[in-house]
Amino acid sequence: MCGIVGYIGHREAYPIVLNGLKRLEYRGYDSAGIALYDGTDLNFNKTKGKVADLEKKFETETNTKGCIGIGHTRWATHGVPNDVNSHPHFSNSGDLVIIHNGIIENYEPLKQELTNRGFTFKSDTDTEVLVNLIEDVMNNEKVKLGKAVQIALNQTIGAYAIAVFDRNKPNEIVVARLGSPLAIGIGEDEFFIASDASPFLEFTKDAVYLEDGEMAVIRTHKEMKIRKINDDSLVDPYVQKLQMNLEQIEKGGYDHFMLKEIYEQPDAITDTFRGRMLVDQGIIKMAGIDDHMDKFLNAKRIIIVACGTSWHAGLVAEYIFEELARVPVEVEYASEFRYRNPVIDKEDVLIAISQSGETADTMAAIKLAKESGAFVFGVCNVVGSSISRETHAGAYTHAGPEIGVASTKAFTTQITVLTLIALQLAKKKGKISNSELHKHLVELESIPAKVEKALESNEHIEKVANTYKNASNCLYLGRGFNFPVALEGALKLKEISYIHAEGYPAAEMKHGPIALIDENMPVVVIATRKGHYEKVVSNIQEIKSRSGKIIGIVTEGDVDVRNLADHVIEVPDTTEFLTPLLTTIPLQLLSYHIAVQLGKNVDQPRNLAKSVTVE
Repeated sequence: MCGIVGYIGHREAYPIVLNGLKRLEYRGYDSAGIALYDGTDLNFNKTKGKVADLEKKFETETNTKGCIGIGHTRWATHGVPNDVNSHPHFSNSGDLVIIHNGIIENYEPLKQELTNRGFTFKSDTDTEVLVNLIEDVMNNEKVKLGKAVQIALNQTIGAYAIAVFDRNKPNEIVVARLGSPLAIGIGEDEFFIASDASPFLEFTKDAVYLEDGEMAVIRTHKEMKIRKINDDSLVDPYVQKLQMNLEQIEKGGYDHFMLKEIYEQPDAITDTFRGRMLVDQGIIKMAGIDDHMDKFLNAKRIIIVACGTSWHAGLVAEYIFEELARVPVEVEYASEFRYRNPVIDKEDVLIAISQSGETADTMAAIKLAKESGAFVFGVCNVVGSSISRETHAGAYTHAGPEIGVASTKAFTTQITVLTLIALQLAKKKGKISNSELHKHLVELESIPAKVEKALESNEHIEKVANTYKNASNCLYLGRGFNFPVALEGALKLKEISYIHAEGYPAAEMKHGPIALIDENMPVVVIATRKGHYEKVVSNIQEIKSRSGKIIGIVTEGDVDVRNLADHVIEVPDTTEFLTPLLTTIPLQLLSYHIAVQLGKNVDQPRNLAKSVTVE
């Protein structure tokens, strides 16, 4: 949500900031802006719309000179999307320039106080209040920018990642974070600032990720000082070596990042279990689990908290943990868990799942669980993210960068990690034998090849998508391990095609949704030949008798569903608890092709952000 890019050094800032904003488009936004300073003039432009619209305005209207610059893509919170509310924002004097990701919750009383002091405001944003508060502090306290930022932030309530500079001191940028990510890239006599490392990958592999409650004053000639916002104590920066490369965040010949990421799933799943799953020895090695196995063995229950697609992965994990390890599991929306005064015991284990590792509600749930004494384990994809630092232990998914807003490989790699944990715990608890564990590991090792096989149905799925692209509603049904996959399939269709879709347990169809079924209602039924197959076939017969259009996701060689369904899409056979890793593939492709055929922006669907870092 929102994207921040900044540069200070010896290069021209404009192309760096502009290209950085393009790389952050996946985060979701509705407007964009850039401010540059060349030592004499402050040059800026901002606009509602896309970064491409901003680029056109710069080409025709604005000087692009300057070795210091900041840019922003905004996802509207306070104030509608328009040119005026777009970032950057300026103080009344015009000297201070700021970009901001987050929400200042007490902006209204601050704004009233500043208004009483003679400040005026052009926008409806909380960000313009913050930059004027900083200026007010500078004027009244007679302090430099860095100190003024610190004092101002101690008067604010909310979440933020900010970058601000003073045109009267063009050799420094001040940045700070609380609840929203911010990375600093360290080059030769230059610094880069961004919401994540993708905007500066080609310039440096050295990065510092600010912790919550930290700020930094960055100056040219390699000078950077990091302090705690609340007590002014200096922080010794930890410089990380970035692992991802530029190739990973390019489309690589695919039309969309989403399609690329769908096809990356065989490798992503392999990378996720590589080194952790020793099939020949029949063992699983995961340091985050091995070092804390007593917490899992003694847990009265496991609580899984997540949002969106990660929540669906958590639902799959609930079935797997209870099936294999026989431990009670509760799956919670993080946004509800944090506010409903949940009962948390010291003997509970909380697993927090997030692709980005920055999801605000999930972060809040982690803090709540830690305060109650629970052991907290994180599952996320981004190295150095907030969740990876806030949890007691965890495991990375190794999916690689996921640029498409609609998660695909995040889902399958999260399930892979959670499956490994469940298998490891089941073996330690004595719920499965050595031979059973080995059998499961052999089958899990075969999943990437079976995903590749499932992807071979792409052209067939594209034709099916053309048949149903004009539907206004769609129903997804699944049972057992594949009920969460039905929910995920419906979410994908909603996210990128804007077609209303709902996922249901197949057996619940008769408790309401069956009233919706007619000749205009496509029904996607996950009907693999595992579990309660015969009952799912009965559900299909009920749909057929009411003229519903049936798309069946079936096991290779299926005959019964093929004789009933209007269309079938086959996936390879596998162990029942691993079927979600295969049945989700055709649903991802189906939603992708429907959205493309409808002319939708697949990678950047309207109103959505990749990482929801504010409430």
